[in-house]
Amino acid sequence: MSVFELIGTLITATAVLGYVNHRFVRLPDTVGITFMGLLVTLVLTMIGRVVPGAVHWAASFGERLDMPEIVFHGLLSVLLFAGSLHINITDLHRQRLPVLILSTVGVVLSTLLVGLGAHWLLSVVGIEVGLKYCLLFGALISPTDPIAVLGVLKTAGAPKTLETAIAGESLFNDGTGVVAYLLLLGLVTGTAEPTVASVAVLLGKQVVGALVVGLVIGYGGYFMLKGVESYPVEILITLALATGGYSLAERLQVSAPLAVVVMGLVIGNDGARHAMSATTREHLFSFWDLLDQILNLVLFGLVGIRLMSLDAANVSVFAATILLPLVVLARFASVAIPLTAMRSLLPETPHAVKLMTWGGLRGAISIALALSLPSFPGREIFVTATYGVVLFSLLVQAPTLGPLLRLLKVGRRPAT
Repeated sequence: MSVFELIGTLITATAVLGYVNHRFVRLPDTVGITFMGLLVTLVLTMIGRVVPGAVHWAASFGERLDMPEIVFHGLLSVLLFAGSLHINITDLHRQRLPVLILSTVGVVLSTLLVGLGAHWLLSVVGIEVGLKYCLLFGALISPTDPIAVLGVLKTAGAPKTLETAIAGESLFNDGTGVVAYLLLLGLVTGTAEPTVASVAVLLGKQVVGALVVGLVIGYGGYFMLKGVESYPVEILITLALATGGYSLAERLQVSAPLAVVVMGLVIGNDGARHAMSATTREHLFSFWDLLDQILNLVLFGLVGIRLMSLDAANVSVFAATILLPLVVLARFASVAIPLTAMRSLLPETPHAVKLMTWGGLRGAISIALALSLPSFPGREIFVTATYGVVLFSLLVQAPTLGPLLRLLKVGRRPAT
């Protein structure tokens, strides 16, 4: 399949799923597209009992789309830049402590809780999977997905302090998540030894390196924007930052997601205030808003299409199902423990633990990581479990976050 055919297939399938949802199901667009993909999966599974080739056709169609490649070397850079572009750095600075704690200590704690819990639960039901593999699953499922989170927060009506904390954590916990995932992947494949020195070096290279690269490239773009008065050129410069900057960060072997978030923060704050005219700001932010919405639909369409490659009759549904409550409980503990321990140092936000637990969504990034796992005993259990957690996030947590805010009487008027 050529690149053009790949893009055409993905956009066409997403458009069809989106059209059917909008005309007949009427769920919110991103949630509805994923739901339609799940519905198609169930229908194909039933048809497969009568027409055996149907499931095989769906599987081969979905597997032609290389999800890790499309997500990590296509959509992610643009979506993260678009998301961070709208984060007010003053608000983020006020919430710096909870963001820092949750994106580091919280992710590590959740990884350990999910890994140890999965190892115990699977052994209870008679499935033996090595602890290192369970910890690898914990590492890929613990960081919250900034793309899923930001999309929901736009309409949920969360208090501003809580919205900034959840969004900031999601944007920054990629650094910690990548370090944990790479360390455990090296342990699984036998290419690395998890020592204190190796953790410190990897953390410094991935996170500190990303911050430096993001600031250098971001302010390089800032000075370019300051010297231009043409909004098409300025939009092109920001596109170059998001895509070229992400690629350069990967080439330098630092955390590319974190680097592009820093670039977006620089342009969305200093750049918007000091390097753009009012006309440029209007056009540039409108462009990125539209691009963000379109690519979000494509990304969740990709999730829906990939669901069609699952043979629901043959996956380890039971084993995967028992891991879902474990992931939610681990999220609760990884939020509650550090925030409670540092309560006196943090701003008071009513029901923060409950809302940050329920607002900690997982999305396409977790699926892409799961699909990139090497082969090992129990791999399919964790791939299926990842799909289950993501579907629960998108079809249960995301639609109910707004009603939960209103039930707890801490919401504000949702964005329109």
